[in-house]
Order: sequence, then structure tokens, then C-alpha cells
Amino acid sequence: MRRLFGSVRARATLGATLVVAVALVAAGASVLLSLRSDLIDRAGTQAERTARNVAAHLAAGTAYDDLKLDDEEEPVQVVDARGTLVAASENLERISGTGTGEVKPAPQQGAGSGDEDDDSALEPGEIADEVAFTDGSATIDGESADYRFAAVEVDVQDKGRLTVYAGASLDAEQGAVGTAQTVMLIGFPLLLGVVAAVTWLVTRRALRPVEGIRAEMAAITASEDLARRVPVPDTHDEVARLARTTNETLAALETSVERQRRFVADASHELRSPIASLRTQLEVAAAHPELLDVDGAVEDTVRLQRLAADLLLLARLDAGERRGDARVDLGELAARCARGRDGVTVEAPAVEVTGSRGQLERVLGNLLDNAQRHARAAVAVTVRRDGACAVVSVADDGSGVPAADRERVFERFVRLDEARARDDGGAGLGLAIARDVAVRHGGTLTVRDAPAGGALFELRLPVV
Repeated sequence: MRRLFGSVRARATLGATLVVAVALVAAGASVLLSLRSDLIDRAGTQAERTARNVAAHLAAGTAYDDLKLDDEEEPVQVVDARGTLVAASENLERISGTGTGEVKPAPQQGAGSGDEDDDSALEPGEIADEVAFTDGSATIDGESADYRFAAVEVDVQDKGRLTVYAGASLDAEQGAVGTAQTVMLIGFPLLLGVVAAVTWLVTRRALRPVEGIRAEMAAITASEDLARRVPVPDTHDEVARLARTTNETLAALETSVERQRRFVADASHELRSPIASLRTQLEVAAAHPELLDVDGAVEDTVRLQRLAADLLLLARLDAGERRGDARVDLGELAARCARGRDGVTVEAPAVEVTGSRGQLERVLGNLLDNAQRHARAAVAVTVRRDGACAVVSVADDGSGVPAADRERVFERFVRLDEARARDDGGAGLGLAIARDVAVRHGGTLTVRDAPAGGALFELRLPVV
């Protein structure tokens, strides 16, 4: 059963069919009840009319034998106050549901035989307004049928209170209700079949783009080609929005995977040179201990250590490491990072921000390293408050950064001066780490021309 209704199309079809079925059953029952009630009321009205007509003749003094009770379709009985049948339809053979089951009147007694009912509220010749209705059956000329009986009381001079029972056939009601039931029993299944078929077809058409998206996603997964995109239907519904969102996710995933691939390739390339250099030195030292370049080995080891630390920090940032919520004084932090560096001047009043002290110290250190690497003689560090932002400016008097490369310098493993030695130029990760940390702290890191002609890196962070 679960497999049979495992698809959205099957469940939608089943749900729509059940809802329509419940609505049809409720509507059909309401129609049948209303139809039956209306026809029974009509039969009751007809029976009351006949009973009052007979009662009127009795009130006018018509004798029992002179009553016209030979209607073959409407059985009539007249019962006195003692429950004795005093008049009935001629062709009546059997009856039920009235005051008496007799079909032949008893022999007439003298006038005033019904005077025992002295407490009657009716005056002689008066017909009661109240009508009592009952359901029963009667057999007339060998044909039995169900009837709606109306009982009307009348007070007759010298006869006392009489009750007239008149019936109206319920054949019309039964026939109409039976016909309606037959139509519903035949029509409802056909209508439900049409609803199920239409829902099935409409749902299949509506879900066809979803199946196309699923098939394309399966093909992308199998081929590992993230450059492919799912088809976007030419509509403005939820399926089209799903396709567009899926393509945006694929684009972001493609960018992320490509970035990781470049990162791994660049990291391998950067690690290969110092490792190869260190291995060469160790192999030479093993063969000729007197030729061991200890300073070069230490330098390569330090470079490897720094590169490994940078790669580890980038991995933690990519993994979503929290920035922290400690209060950090940027003025004090800038002064401490600049301490001991030649040619660096600091103007750093106290300005507090929230974040990771270690990560922010790494940002300032990387900016100072980059400035000293490119400066001719001087580096100036300024900390100030600009509205709701704390601004740290690091300026050098070097050659600056060309306008076309001011975003590229923040990419990983990017070094603009390819002629510069690797040992002097670093691995190209410092500025990338600095911008990543700035963005994760809700700030920005940009570069522009410094007043002295070099580069001016400006870090903006929200203040406490």
C-alpha cells in the first residue's frame, strides 16, 4: 500500500477523490432528505385536505352512508370517541397506522352514542385546527401501498366527537427517492472516476518539470559535472522558483568546489618548494655534514610552519569558526602589533569592537607585514572612529596597488610581483586571511592610494 501511494501524483489523486467523494455523499444525502421531506409534506397536505373535506361534510350533518368515501387512491376512516369505526372507504381491505385496524364500520347505534366525551373542547359543528400525521399502509382492491395519514377531529351534533383519518399515497415519494438514489449510485462512481482521471493527468502535467529537475540532478550527480544546470520551466510558479534556486545552489557549489580545487593545487605548489629545498639541504648534510646550511634549513622550516598555520586558519574560517564576542580595544591591539617594527608609526586612540582577539591581531599583523614588505621607508597606522565604525588604516610609501588589481590582491595565493623572491613575497595568503576575518566580523577591508603615494589598506569594523 505504501508503495502504491508512494508518489505525489498518486497521493494527490487519492486525496482529491476522497474529498470529492465525501462532498458528494454529503450533498447526495442532503438532497435525498430534502426531497423525501418535501414529498412527505405534500402527501401530508393532500391527506389533510381530504380529511378536512370529509370532516366538513360530517359537520354539515351528512349521514355516514351518504359520505363519498369511494376514492380508490385515498383510504378514509371515521372513528367515534370510543374508537369505534363508524365509516370507511368501500374498497379498503387492510389498514395500519390509524386509530383502528378495522376496515368495516360497526353497526350504527342511536344518535348521541358518542356523547360520553363531554369534556371535548370543540363546539358542535366545529373542526379542530390541529392535525396529527402518522405513516402506515393500506390495501385497496388488493393493492397495498404506504400512506401518509392525517387525523382531523370534528364535533358533530348528536354524534359527538369524531376523528377522520385520510391517507395520501407515498408512491411518488418512494419513486422519486428511489430514482434519485439510482442516479446517485450510478453517477457518483462515474463522477469520481472522472475526478480521479483529471487529477491524475493534471498532476502529471504539473509534476513533469519536477521530474525533469530530478533527472538532471541525477545526471549531474553521476557525471560530477557541476557546470550543468537543471531546466527552468517557462512559468512563474513554485516549480520555476525551485529550478532557479537549484541552479543558484549548483552555481554556488561549483564556485566552492572550484575554489577548493584551486586552493589544494596552490597549497601543494607552495608547499613543494620549501619541502624540496629542505630535503635537498638534509640530503647534502647527510653526505657532507660540513656543507649543512643550518640557517637555510631553519628558514625553510619557519616558512613551512607559517604556511601550515595560514592553511589551518583558512580551513577553520571555511568551516565556519565563530568569531567570538570578546571586547577588543583596536588602539591597544594596533600599538602592540606595531611594537618592535622598524619604520612604523602608530596613532591609536582607544576604540572598542567585539570579536576574536586572536583573529583581529592576525589581521593587523598581516596588514603590517604586507605594508613593510612594500614600503620604501615608512608605514603609518591610524585608528579612529567614524560614526558606528572603527577604522584602522595601514599606509605605506611604496609603489601602491594598481586599480585593476585592488580586488585580486585579496584572492588566495595571489602575488602581484612575480619577480620577487618567494622568501620575500610570502605565499599570498595574508591579505586573503585578513579580508575573510574582516567579513566574518561584520566589517570590510579595502585598498586605495595612500596620501604618500603608496597603498592604504582600510579595515572597518562595527564598534561596541
